[in-house]
Amino acid sequence: MFENVESIVLKYDELMRRMAEPDAAADGNGYMALMKEQANLAPIVEAYKAYRANEDAIAESLQIIDEEQDQEMKELAREELAEAKDRQPELIKALRVLLLPKDENDDRNVIMEIRAGAGGEEAALFSYDLYRMYTHFIENKGWKSELMEYEDTGIGGMKNISFMVRGKGAYSVLKYESGVHRVQRVPETESGGRIHTSTATVAVMPEAEEVDIDIDEKDIRIDVMRASGNGGQCVNTTDSAVRLTHYPTGIVIYSQTEKSQLQNKNKAFALLRSKLYDIELQKKQEAESRERRSQIGTGDRSEKIRTYNFPQGRVTDHRIHLTLYRIDDIMNGDLDEIIEPLTEADQAQKLSETEKE
Repeated sequence: MFENVESIVLKYDELMRRMAEPDAAADGNGYMALMKEQANLAPIVEAYKAYRANEDAIAESLQIIDEEQDQEMKELAREELAEAKDRQPELIKALRVLLLPKDENDDRNVIMEIRAGAGGEEAALFSYDLYRMYTHFIENKGWKSELMEYEDTGIGGMKNISFMVRGKGAYSVLKYESGVHRVQRVPETESGGRIHTSTATVAVMPEAEEVDIDIDEKDIRIDVMRASGNGGQCVNTTDSAVRLTHYPTGIVIYSQTEKSQLQNKNKAFALLRSKLYDIELQKKQEAESRERRSQIGTGDRSEKIRTYNFPQGRVTDHRIHLTLYRIDDIMNGDLDEIIEPLTEADQAQKLSETEKE
């Protein structure tokens, strides 16, 4: 492991030298590529420096214990030695995690899609609640969200909703949200006070660029129409809404969130590219044995991953057997206590698989 790290440190130093050259910034694209590569290696270099500094602290403490005559100094060195040895396993683990193969999509923006499942109107209301939860989480992260496609029920629910999330490392954080979310609560329309169970499915797709997916124009039908609101009322009087039909997959996308037909068309194509890219990504993961074993990250979309039980005030993530009794905070976007343990569990599983190989 350390030979690999030392080669990374040498590469990092070379990048820093090249970036410091007087005419380096003149090559705009080349300089940006150097900066990106340097930024990717920096966390590994910093973790390695912390590890080496701790190694030096251990060696220095051992030398003092061996050579120093003053007993107080020896005792102080023993305390510092114990602290440094306690730090060592965590520093090594942090370094090993950073050396794990990186998901090529982790730094991408994402498109999230929420679809109401079993439960009728209550499922549609829950879909909207999940959308609200994620938008609060996105705001807390300092990220941006942009509505792309939706179908509402007219009474506060959403049959489906798609939205873009723009933020550094958005996919690396939100990919753990893919799967079936279940809610247990008493609907407002339920006079008997009975608890109903409903579901919604969340899909998290990396944003795809045009270079990622080649869409043949012959495979697409584009229809334009007037955007409409609840009950068929016209939102505007121009043909601004766009519907795309992709013949090979049967995917249909309807975009009406913008007043401009061109903007709606661009949004529809962006969503289609990400859906097609996600299909290819799922195929790739199914074909790789490691991805089949690791289901914590981008696992089976049909898997029930989380339950929100309102009467008990709890949220349970079934993948890592985590239960939190903070449902109000979580529904208001405080997801860190769920996502961080999921990330750690995913890393631990991948580390374990790496050790077996």
